Amino acid sequence: MSAVRYDALVIGAGFSGLYMLHRLRELGLSVIAVEAGENVGGTWLFNRYPGARCDIESIEYSYSFSEEIQQEWVWTETMPAQPEIEAYLNFVADKLDLRRDIRLNTRVTAMAFDADEACWHLDTDTGARFTASHVVAASGILSVPLEPDVPGMDSFDGASLFTACWPKAGFDLAGKRVGVIGTGSTGVQLIPVVAREAGQLTVFQRSAAYTLPWDVRPLPAAELDDLKAAYPAIRAAQREHPVGAARLSAFSLLLDMLARPPIKSATREEQLRAIDEHGVMGALNWGDVFFDIEANRMAAKLYGEAIARIVKDPVTAAALVPTHPFGCKRPIIDQGYYETFNRDNVTLVDLRSGPIRAVTPTGISTEQGDHDLDVIIYATGFDAMTGALSRIDITGRDGASLRQVWQDEGPTSYLGLAVAGFPNLFIVQAPGSPSAATNFVAALEQHVEWIGDCIAHLRDQGHRTIEASPEAQREWIEHTTSLVEPTVLAHPSCNSWYNGANVPGKKRRYMAYTAGIPEYRRRCDEIAATGYPGFELA
Repeated sequence: MSAVRYDALVIGAGFSGLYMLHRLRELGLSVIAVEAGENVGGTWLFNRYPGARCDIESIEYSYSFSEEIQQEWVWTETMPAQPEIEAYLNFVADKLDLRRDIRLNTRVTAMAFDADEACWHLDTDTGARFTASHVVAASGILSVPLEPDVPGMDSFDGASLFTACWPKAGFDLAGKRVGVIGTGSTGVQLIPVVAREAGQLTVFQRSAAYTLPWDVRPLPAAELDDLKAAYPAIRAAQREHPVGAARLSAFSLLLDMLARPPIKSATREEQLRAIDEHGVMGALNWGDVFFDIEANRMAAKLYGEAIARIVKDPVTAAALVPTHPFGCKRPIIDQGYYETFNRDNVTLVDLRSGPIRAVTPTGISTEQGDHDLDVIIYATGFDAMTGALSRIDITGRDGASLRQVWQDEGPTSYLGLAVAGFPNLFIVQAPGSPSAATNFVAALEQHVEWIGDCIAHLRDQGHRTIEASPEAQREWIEHTTSLVEPTVLAHPSCNSWYNGANVPGKKRRYMAYTAGIPEYRRRCDEIAATGYPGFELA
């Protein structure tokens, strides 16, 4: 099959891919987006599990580039659930007439850079082949679920469900004996919902989570109208906010903590008053927990006391206390998580006291005992940031393999936008970008706009290629690493998908840029305005 030639090809049709496609079309380029899924939506297409919800307010977890879209779309909740976000992205695709340039059910399997022609040749699983002068990978930071590594999974006689590819038609759990493996963000959202439906729920906890109780409520029409009228001010505040979320969010609460008094100088009475007034959130709201591991451990102990006030069984309450530093993982929105363990039909199995031996035909066997189940739900996380591109055979200049580069050198890039040795390949939210440490939509808009402007500059100046230099890339990674060194994020006990510790064999490095979106934007704009230092243009 002969290859079809384009000025640019976008990998993915989620939040990033849709905007990137629109932006490049506005520049007058011939462009196509290639999407592995059956529809647009990306992460919000596949993660349909019960309880799936965003942790940023809907009014800010949305595109800002189109006033028409802002005013026409009607959000129904303060923090949107998966079906609403998926519907929003379909609305955007239709509104901007993007579908005619999206190839669905098509997965890029390999791509190689042709130095003579200054272009990329791409192969797909359908046999379709493409050639593009520029490739923008908008493949998502949480788009590749980790394959559970549990012996005997295939032997189970019941139903096995995976949160990252939940059945489109749903699944009836009524009256069934259900086991959930995993208590990260997905598990914390899923478990309260499943508990209300299942006959019996057994939660297999590998690592306890910190959660932030949150009041998600309907968004009345009058309030939404007021918010839409205030959009200019809201968006302006977003642009100046470190995490790109000026209104209430889990991230904004973390930033507020930095201005609070230190726990190490708080009296016992002050500590108890904090959880009297604010529950588990009060246990963590101290100014020194992010920088001092001893203070962090004190907060964790107080957090355990707050859990014990909610969860009636003392053994279960103690098992729910996290052992990793608070702040090391993304804050999790809590919709009645701890209260769920007071239900008669819910049992917690703390795998720190004895791991899973195997899945059996009748359920799950652990060192603590066997559990008969009808359904097993795997909520076992993602190969974040690099997973999607590592699964494509990407060959850059002189035969360099992106998969091998990231395996040997760790997750690396320049500005979180490009990787040395891979000309004309832009990545939305690569390692070293604000990405998961921010409101993802606010961060991706900056990326998309910078990439679009860069490609326009190359065209206008007659440049065929742009490529990050190894020196600039090394300096950028050293800079992003230095930002977290004074914090608990650099502590050896901080293991999370932020630093790749959840993926066996993945080289450990904190992958997000933590100085905030405004500073990141300033740096990127300065580089563009001064002729793209750190890049080689030819």
